[in-house]
Amino acid sequence: MLMQTHQARLKALREELKRRDLDGFIIPISDEHMSEYVGEYAQRLNWLTGFGGSAGFAAVTLNHAAIFVDGRYTVQVRDQVDESLFEYRSIPGDRLGDWLVEVCEAGAKIAYDPWLHTWSWVEGLEKIVEAGRITMVPAGSNPIDAVWADQPEPSDAQAVVHAEDLAGRPSADKRAAVADWLTDQGLDAVVIPALDSIAWLLNIRGSDVAHTPVALSYVIAHSDGHAELFIAPGKVTPELVQHLGNAVTVRPRAEFAPALAGELAGKRVSVDPDFGVVGIAQALRAGGAKFTFKQDPTILAKAVKNPAEVQGHRDAQARDGAAVSRFLRWLEVTAPAGEIDELTAAAKLEGFRREHGDLRDTSFDTISAAAGHAALPHYKVDEESNIPIPPGSIYLVDSGGQYPAGTTDITRTVWIDTPAGSEPTAEMKDRFTRVLKGHIQIDRAVFPEGTCGGQIDILARQYLWEAGVDYAHGTGHGVGSFLGVHEGPQRIAKPGGGQAGTAQELLAGMILSNEPGYYKPGAFGIRIENLVLTVEREIDGAEGHSLGFDCLTFVPIDRRLIDRDLLTDSEIAWLDAYHAKVRAIVAPQLSSDDLAWLEAQTAAL
Repeated sequence: MLMQTHQARLKALREELKRRDLDGFIIPISDEHMSEYVGEYAQRLNWLTGFGGSAGFAAVTLNHAAIFVDGRYTVQVRDQVDESLFEYRSIPGDRLGDWLVEVCEAGAKIAYDPWLHTWSWVEGLEKIVEAGRITMVPAGSNPIDAVWADQPEPSDAQAVVHAEDLAGRPSADKRAAVADWLTDQGLDAVVIPALDSIAWLLNIRGSDVAHTPVALSYVIAHSDGHAELFIAPGKVTPELVQHLGNAVTVRPRAEFAPALAGELAGKRVSVDPDFGVVGIAQALRAGGAKFTFKQDPTILAKAVKNPAEVQGHRDAQARDGAAVSRFLRWLEVTAPAGEIDELTAAAKLEGFRREHGDLRDTSFDTISAAAGHAALPHYKVDEESNIPIPPGSIYLVDSGGQYPAGTTDITRTVWIDTPAGSEPTAEMKDRFTRVLKGHIQIDRAVFPEGTCGGQIDILARQYLWEAGVDYAHGTGHGVGSFLGVHEGPQRIAKPGGGQAGTAQELLAGMILSNEPGYYKPGAFGIRIENLVLTVEREIDGAEGHSLGFDCLTFVPIDRRLIDRDLLTDSEIAWLDAYHAKVRAIVAPQLSSDDLAWLEAQTAAL
């Protein structure tokens, strides 16, 4: 039935393309703000293909169709997308442009939605397809929207004020800093389409996108300190208007594109190349603005947390640590009977979080992964993929919460015992301990000012490399303050290979994840993830400034999976000290059996 549904949708799209005299169309997972997570109205790829991953795109011509995903989704795409409708292509090895040249005749017109793609993406594609004399055409409106009969409307939830005691800095100060940047750059205005940048700049939040507390809107900030917020009128409250004050003009969202095209003639305007879609650039050009591509001036400022944001994050982590600890104790007690499945475990964890704090949402879809599913780094459990958690196996849970005080993200890998008792294999213990050793190296790293994330990634991988194994994802990503769980520009990953952010200097105040892993396809997966705060380190005799990390996440690490003989004395001392901190922070929030469990889990190794 589902195959017939997607077959009918594909047919309807092709009929719409014929009606528009087009030969093909590109369908990304994206919205007008280039958000990581998008609203239901923007889930066009999922509607057309059935693919539920968070990254990828499809290309449809009148006679061919393909879906392009990276290695994280190789298994998932085959489970969810019918190969008789869409051929599977793997990126970055397979390039969209090459595929279009292969399947299209010369003179073909391939459309794209200019509000869903960046300028550089379109330019890059055009250079490839010109060899096949294929023309890329910006669509006047999205063809998917024309055939998606029950397409949801964008969220109408009201925007809310983010308290200044949590934000740590008035919006007026942030806007003044942007105005100073514009003056320094010789610019008159900057267009800010990124939803988390808008939320940070104006100290507002929303509930328009799952997992990220943002409000659908745009901002144009001017060099005189004045800003314009373009947002649907129904989302605006008297409290919001009062909070924004006279220096922020609130305008209907529908006026944004006309304002770009009609009110900035002759002005020097900046747009971020990663978030400014083609539609923005086209409107500015049509209106006579002199636009240039520069990084959004809020991005780096947002990444460096102020003292109030840091304290808020610590508070959120303390509550989160208690919730996750209670969950792990519950799992240890109940899972050996074999009656708990992945969905039940994820729901139980969210329930514990709701009991322990002002949880507004999860910060991403919980990765609740049993047995072979744990070998899929970005596995997403649903009714079809859900399996019981087998006793005598590894279970991996990667999860997080959105609290007004902060955003959390934690992964724990644990052993699920059998009623009669069981032991992990020697291989499991070896891999887990090597991952732990790498995790410890990142946590206690000290490095000179000016170091970037790409330069320290090797610290996490070295012990896995010694065994001839590795993991295919980055080691760390930035994290927002009651904003995106994945926040740039900083990143810890192998340098090069298109890994954005690995060349960004790590600065005091940046929060990152520390999450090395190991994955044996079809068997088990391991990841240990804490969040860390970049801080200044004092070193006697140092010839320059040094930085390091303070750990922010406090939940026991499963000692049943540790091969003690592989740990050095200093690594054992780190683990004992870490567990002592877990006990100090989490124990006061627990009682009875939960407390007894925590004390046992955090005893010296």
